[in-house]
Amino acid sequence: MAFSFMGMGELDTVFSLSIPQVVKFGFGVTSEAGYESKRLGLKRVLLVTGRTLYESGRYEAVKQSLENEGIQVDVYYNVHIEPTDESIMDAVNYAKDKNYDGFVAFGGGSAMDTAKAVNLLTTHPAPIMDYINKPIGQGKAPPGPLKPLIAIPTTAGTGAENTGVIVLDVLKYHVKTGISHSYIRPTVALIDPLNTLSMPPMITASTGLDVLMHAIESYTARPYYSRPRPKNPAERPAYVGATPISDMFAERAIEWVARYLRRATYNGNDIEARYYMMLGASIAGIGFGHAGVHIPHAMAYPIAGMVKEWKPPDYPVDYPLVPHGISVTMGAPAAMKYIAAVAPDRVARAAQLLGVHVEPTETPKRIGEAIYEALIRLMQDLGLPSGLKEMGFKDADIPGLAEGAYAQQRLLVVSPKVPGKRDLEQMFKDAMQYW
Repeated sequence: MAFSFMGMGELDTVFSLSIPQVVKFGFGVTSEAGYESKRLGLKRVLLVTGRTLYESGRYEAVKQSLENEGIQVDVYYNVHIEPTDESIMDAVNYAKDKNYDGFVAFGGGSAMDTAKAVNLLTTHPAPIMDYINKPIGQGKAPPGPLKPLIAIPTTAGTGAENTGVIVLDVLKYHVKTGISHSYIRPTVALIDPLNTLSMPPMITASTGLDVLMHAIESYTARPYYSRPRPKNPAERPAYVGATPISDMFAERAIEWVARYLRRATYNGNDIEARYYMMLGASIAGIGFGHAGVHIPHAMAYPIAGMVKEWKPPDYPVDYPLVPHGISVTMGAPAAMKYIAAVAPDRVARAAQLLGVHVEPTETPKRIGEAIYEALIRLMQDLGLPSGLKEMGFKDADIPGLAEGAYAQQRLLVVSPKVPGKRDLEQMFKDAMQYW
């Protein structure tokens, strides 16, 4: 990241890196949930987990660890896969007035985001739309810190254990959006690769693709020093653009996904692949948590919100669903090709790490073709749909998809080339059929 500070007086040359107070990574670290809770002085906690983890009994190890330290535990397991505003409010209504002094999340991104939202909305009660990012919600900041939250991921994907973001569907608008603030970030992250061994193939693929897109999008984001200087530090956005720290994490995460995701998908007991996918998810989460994501995530939100019938293999759902890792990937080949002209070095490097050789000195057209080829090859190898049409979308949906993506301005402004609605319509048109 070469630059000069000459003439940068009106630009913001500051970035900050916020992570949980404690991040522990390693085999078996799940058993330290009780120790960390006791260290934080917790007496009564709500353990938030998914229905599958509850019915399989896998949550019991966490509950036992907490109870061994004398901590009272209630369990909430009615987590909606890909949370909605309604499912979150169901969890909030369960928890309110119970005087929990902390929370523990055991599950994938859906469980962790639900726990974050319960923490926010029971600690600082307000209508959920007050906190949802603009322009869909009011984008208000929490008025103060939240209670301690210990996050224990069971998927190698979202990196939600390290981020101050809650992702959710707002049902009446048919769009996925978020709540972002540093107060939302978990207090402790316990990252145990053993928790991912039971993930079936498509969940492994989807969550792993989420790792990849966090890494590629943060790596190709506009530089952090290209933003106007805020009037005060409180106005600095959560996503500031690519930084030297996010670059370092992103390159390594892309490399690990290219090397290990296929292996983890087709051999769930490949412990080396599981280890590095989990580590990649965590560091990609730290990276994008301050650098940000851009066009593929903006495109993903209306894809997830507007799906009518499609259900993915391996997901125990009886409702239409595009898992987050799949939704962010469906627009990625078109989006990365779109930005190749303005970020040729970054896009070329991402393609190289994914196994397609291209020099950054080649034409933007060739660089765009290279990243497109790399992503399509991975999607095919993992058994993803060939495009949005295979998931039930029609050409008539393109204007609505573009409108939904264009509403995600907090994400689009992170792109090195900010698209208009017509640009987004063309990207969605491309994404209808990739092969």
